[in-house]
Amino acid sequence: MRARPASPTPAPSRSYHRGFTLIELVITIAVGSVVVAFMAMFIVMPMNAYSAQTRRATLVDAADSSLRFMGRDLRSALPNSVRVATSGSVSALELLATVDGARYQDGGPLSNPALELDFTAADGAFSTTVPFTQLTLPWSSSSAYLVIYNVGVPGANAYEMANVITPAGTTISVAAGSSANQNLVTLNPAFKFAYGSPGKRVYLLSGPVSYLCDTAAGTLTRYSGYTIASAQPTSAATLNGAGAASALVAAGVSSCLFTYSSGTAQRNALATLSLGFTNSGETVQLLHEVQVVNVP
Repeated sequence: MRARPASPTPAPSRSYHRGFTLIELVITIAVGSVVVAFMAMFIVMPMNAYSAQTRRATLVDAADSSLRFMGRDLRSALPNSVRVATSGSVSALELLATVDGARYQDGGPLSNPALELDFTAADGAFSTTVPFTQLTLPWSSSSAYLVIYNVGVPGANAYEMANVITPAGTTISVAAGSSANQNLVTLNPAFKFAYGSPGKRVYLLSGPVSYLCDTAAGTLTRYSGYTIASAQPTSAATLNGAGAASALVAAGVSSCLFTYSSGTAQRNALATLSLGFTNSGETVQLLHEVQVVNVP
């Protein structure tokens, strides 16, 4: 019996694993970087432009809102009461804010001469020929003021708290009269107005209002409810000491300029307001002009 030949020993198997060479890897990285750079250019640049546009729009809106807010106060200012000043980094604008206005009666009927406003002595009661329109009658206040013929000169300046404006603490009451155009006004204590208005105008004031624009702090702040003084306040400390209530109007203010051209005491004046705002390298500056009626 023949022996079976032995099976041949199988040859060892070989496996081949092929990877990236260093040159291929470097080329891939370089090409990928170029692609990413182009993608960034088409994506990041529009995003940056959109962000910049958004910042500019926000700054414009802040400047426009602030200027319109100031313009609203200026248009309600007592004739010849607007004044501006600068102290260091602070630009200040002050005015006396009116609540309402009417025309007083300067000649009473024979049946009731007490309706006439007397300019020769202290008078505690008079009537109007054109009524107050913004008051809900009957109305009374000891924090408001009545002003007649403020022309902003010594002796006829409401900031002096004499002659043309009732003293602080005077109780002013307004009631309906016997006709649609008549209001009955009483003052306690009585007060003597020094001058009559050619147009028979009498103004009801809520008090002074100040705007302080501080470029060092980057803020625009409104102050109200403080004591009227002959010297214009130009600092927050002075206003706070006078009992002012403050409200921040805007932040991010980089520049401001307030000018006032009074013209004459019988014509319109012009207030020019310039505000600049800055944020993340974006800067906008807006200019606003407001006509102020100065007929006393």
